[in-house]
Amino acid sequence: MDSLNNLTLINARLVTMTPGVSGYQTSQPKTVTVQAGKIVSISESSEKSHDNDTEYPVYDCKNNIVTPGLIDCHTHVVFAGNRANEFEMRLNGTPYTEIAKQGGGILATVNATREATVEQLIELAIPRINGLARTGVTSVEIKSGYGLTVQDEIKMLRAAKALEQHCAIKIETTLLAAHTIPPEFKGKADQYIDLICNELIPLVAKEQLASSVDVFCESIGFNLEQTERVFQAAIQYDLKVKGHTEQLSNLGGSALTARYNGLSVDHIEYLDAEGVIALSNSNTIATLLPGAFYFLRETQLPPIDLLRQHQVPMAIATDFNPGTSPFADITMMLNMACTLFGLTPEESLRGVTCHAAAALGHQATRGQIEIGFDADFAVWDIPHPADLSYQVGVPRLIERIIDGRPCGTDYYTVDNQPWKPNEKIDEDSAHRKTGGGK
Repeated sequence: MDSLNNLTLINARLVTMTPGVSGYQTSQPKTVTVQAGKIVSISESSEKSHDNDTEYPVYDCKNNIVTPGLIDCHTHVVFAGNRANEFEMRLNGTPYTEIAKQGGGILATVNATREATVEQLIELAIPRINGLARTGVTSVEIKSGYGLTVQDEIKMLRAAKALEQHCAIKIETTLLAAHTIPPEFKGKADQYIDLICNELIPLVAKEQLASSVDVFCESIGFNLEQTERVFQAAIQYDLKVKGHTEQLSNLGGSALTARYNGLSVDHIEYLDAEGVIALSNSNTIATLLPGAFYFLRETQLPPIDLLRQHQVPMAIATDFNPGTSPFADITMMLNMACTLFGLTPEESLRGVTCHAAAALGHQATRGQIEIGFDADFAVWDIPHPADLSYQVGVPRLIERIIDGRPCGTDYYTVDNQPWKPNEKIDEDSAHRKTGGGK
């Protein structure tokens, strides 16, 4: 990082999301100093804070609310193809089995993704990233899982990694080759697991294309034994593990993931008390995906009261994907988590800040406004942080700041150009001319 990552925020009413009740309360106006992309001091705002001779560029928050940059810790935004036609077919009464026979379902996305180039996958993903950015997201996790060959899974991960060079957003990548059984391995799931463990994971680790490995542990996915084999291979190559678990049935995948100290277990509608206790005895985060629950019109609710009782942190994510959750709006997920699952606005905001950071292994550096943490912020024109869970579709985001650099309200940097060191920043210079949030 260079001097472009130095900044002074003034008149910032902070919602820090640090542990405890006070982390959700809005502070009096503060001054936050950022050096080399990290928060180095937080103090009361004063007249001196308005002095143009401050050491670093100044961003005046104008007494607006500032939260940590929001984190979407579970997405599938890299893919090709479109399944809106299937959505319409299902609503018109066509069963999924018939849609699949006609070449639809997840394999339709697999076929389209295999045919796409890295460049095409990047181009298709940018508008999806843009949608997330416009709702305050500064960090996003992207999974593979629509390639299902060594070559195509690697292609997806390379596209996902490359997005960070095209977009002002932080990206974490996850290998989800164990998403479904590819047609070439029909009836040979164990052989496909061999391919993942013996070829894909070593290659991904060698090329540093992902920081974690995920498995869809489910009756229509992979069983416990197969899931554990993938986990063991991942750990052998110093990769973290995650689990798509207990979405459709209770196989015990969450407890297995917890035994391997997985970063998160995601979906978890059918998680039972034994699984919740296993999570409470580990550092594994429970990630709720209300978009998929809503889109599929599910009725089995995740065990929210049990998770609260055993103090298991709950993250929230969009699960953006073409088949079951085509929603690039993190605040919509906050509203759904409250209305569908019964979370409080505070729980929902923690779910996309400090708890989402932990679901990516960044609990010590992201998701809170605290000294030593990354200077990732979202500046909002709202009266209270509960507004982020309450209202959807009304532009409220004023600014995203990533590592101390104002990035506007979408994926571009300032006016498509880096802003200069020691230059005072105002609303006009801090927003892309056609993309400002106000």
